Amino acid sequence: METIKKLPQVPASWFGIVLGLAGLGLSWRVAHRVWGMPALIGESTLGISAMVWATLLGLFAVKWILFRCDAHAELKDAIQSTYISLIGIGTNLMAIGLYPYSQRGALALFVPATLVSVTHGVFFTSFAWSGDRHSSATTGSLYLPTVAGCFVTGTAAATLGYHGLAQLAFGAGMFSWLSIESVILHRLYDKSEMPPEQRPSLGIQFAPAAVAAVTYLSIQGGVPDLFSKALLGYAILQGLVVVRLIGWIMVSPLNVRYWAFTFGAASLSTASCRTVEHGEQGALRILAPILFIAANLIVAGVSAVTLSQLVRHLFTSRRTERVFRDPRSA
Repeated sequence: METIKKLPQVPASWFGIVLGLAGLGLSWRVAHRVWGMPALIGESTLGISAMVWATLLGLFAVKWILFRCDAHAELKDAIQSTYISLIGIGTNLMAIGLYPYSQRGALALFVPATLVSVTHGVFFTSFAWSGDRHSSATTGSLYLPTVAGCFVTGTAAATLGYHGLAQLAFGAGMFSWLSIESVILHRLYDKSEMPPEQRPSLGIQFAPAAVAAVTYLSIQGGVPDLFSKALLGYAILQGLVVVRLIGWIMVSPLNVRYWAFTFGAASLSTASCRTVEHGEQGALRILAPILFIAANLIVAGVSAVTLSQLVRHLFTSRRTERVFRDPRSA
């Protein structure tokens, strides 16, 4: 029991790691079909994301069993509660990754993931509408419960062949995005400057349009049209704004919060690659390889920072434990 209680209390926001890795793996899967990139890299990345997902899911369950007060506090927090939706989103991405290997397995993941996404989206939104929210709680994480949740559900539904459900999910995500975006931009334009610890959440800002493009192309069979290109154009514009602000954002130390940048970057790469796969001859044909490289660099960079911090934490913890047991070792 003492060993179990020493396990880290995993915040729901850590599931953003799953989104970044799985999103990149799915982008490599499309890049394999388009440019003949090694399939092993994409499938290995998806495999790693599955291991991270399973580990985090287990640790999150332990938190609810042994540290229920902390878990309830996270659920009631205006900002941290938004990240709980990442559990359903990440599980749906696992379903998409698993689909080529086992359709039944993918369906077994899709059903509970969709139920979690819809349930959390409904309850979070109802509490947000009826509660006393301060403007400081208005960050990019507001997109997660209904926007990201619905879009990824739509992509998973289309992958599994449920196109009617995918269209409903796309509509729910689209109109949620339009309404929430106005609220977030109002804060960014008219309220006080965002504190440093919240600035990495701006990495989510260009994700909705990119994720929407992936969902739309999944429903439409990947054929690029005016609307899909409009979504990608807006995602690129938002991404450029975030790049322009990177120095201001990185006043906050590098940590796990920067995984917020990864899923949007991977989705932008995936969507642009899918347009090329289906005959795009315009600007996106030139931009797709650039966006693919950028997504890999972003995920690789954030992964390196996360791994170095994890190794440093483990080394420090072991050294502290040795010192505690034997003061002469100090």
